[in-house]
Amino acid sequence: MSSNRAVAYIKPGMVEVRNTDFPTLELQDGPGVAPQNVGRKCRHGVILKVLATNICGSDQHMVRGRTTAPEGLVLGHEITGEVVERGPDVEFIDVGDVVSVPFNIACGRCRNCKQRNTGICLNVNPARPGAAYGYVDMGGWVGGQAEYVMVPYADFNLLRFPDADQAREKLLDLTMLSDIFPTGFHGAVTAGAGVGSTVYVAGAGPVGLAAAASAHLLGAAVVIVGDLNAERLAQARAFGCETVDVSRGPVEEQIAEILGVPEVDAAVDAVGFEARAHGPDAGEASATVLNSVMGLTRAGGALGIPGLYVTDDPGGVDDDARSGTLKVRLGLGWAKSLSFTTGQCPVMRYHRGLMMAILHERVHIAKAVNATVIDLEDAPRGYAEFDQGAARKYVLDPSGALTGVRPV
Repeated sequence: MSSNRAVAYIKPGMVEVRNTDFPTLELQDGPGVAPQNVGRKCRHGVILKVLATNICGSDQHMVRGRTTAPEGLVLGHEITGEVVERGPDVEFIDVGDVVSVPFNIACGRCRNCKQRNTGICLNVNPARPGAAYGYVDMGGWVGGQAEYVMVPYADFNLLRFPDADQAREKLLDLTMLSDIFPTGFHGAVTAGAGVGSTVYVAGAGPVGLAAAASAHLLGAAVVIVGDLNAERLAQARAFGCETVDVSRGPVEEQIAEILGVPEVDAAVDAVGFEARAHGPDAGEASATVLNSVMGLTRAGGALGIPGLYVTDDPGGVDDDARSGTLKVRLGLGWAKSLSFTTGQCPVMRYHRGLMMAILHERVHIAKAVNATVIDLEDAPRGYAEFDQGAARKYVLDPSGALTGVRPV
């Protein structure tokens, strides 16, 4: 085996499926690879045949030109695969295992990893804490929107499914474990969603829908999803959510129509830095969602913020936005004693429990996010349709493993 097909970022608005090198257990030089990581040997790693890999909203930020991603960067941090080769230092993962790959790359050895804060591992990215596959400024680990990918620290990182045949049958649900399901769940948990709670989720993209499904799983009494996109709001209603259209007036007033009061117990920002101001034909205003959820969350409540915020945004609307400096009403949040949780979801904190919920049919996450399978070669179309607001979670099928698989 010497060839590989992969999805690469070319320029704003353009991705391309290219021939690329077959992965090895050593990090090679290439687009976006941190110079200090070039030549890093991964005897602790494995090579995966990719069974499913998903297009993420975070990928879209790069493809829109809203980051400093370099040309040729191989994309993809949502990976499910079969082990086809293992390094000499791997002890507990075997060839033939079907596994989920957390999008966080974590060494398992540093202080943060030992505290289960795997989203901010100290040893995998020379530039800053935390790393991910196929993402700008995250260490340069090659992405998994490909036929094959290398995964380091396999014994620590990988979630092995207990029955490979069962995993293949439920692959469309299980592929959500690499990112959006734990990320949405993290947003709901850190917002304080629980039995009998009222929850507002800002954003009806895949992460927002995953957060809404997670709030239901956690026992919320009412889950309200807000967005501008009618098709995505309809998808939220399809699995029992209430919805508000933020282009049609103040969110608090619409929440009051549903709950009788203009506030909720818990709120999740699943939008991030490309937020638009509320109202018809509103332009971009990065802090809109943060300020909105502070206003509509009850005093003493909490905000989960899985939506992505960046330090460098070349397409920002002003100098502050271009450096990730937002005009947030911190005084309001302080006065209401609100709690905030930001940053990458530490996937390993949640993924085994969520796997069990899927395997025992306590949740149907692929249906909730409208998982839609397309061929790897169709990735450019998937990116374009997702960018236009399609109410779908695009799942790429590099190896034919998803033929005939449907949400359950």
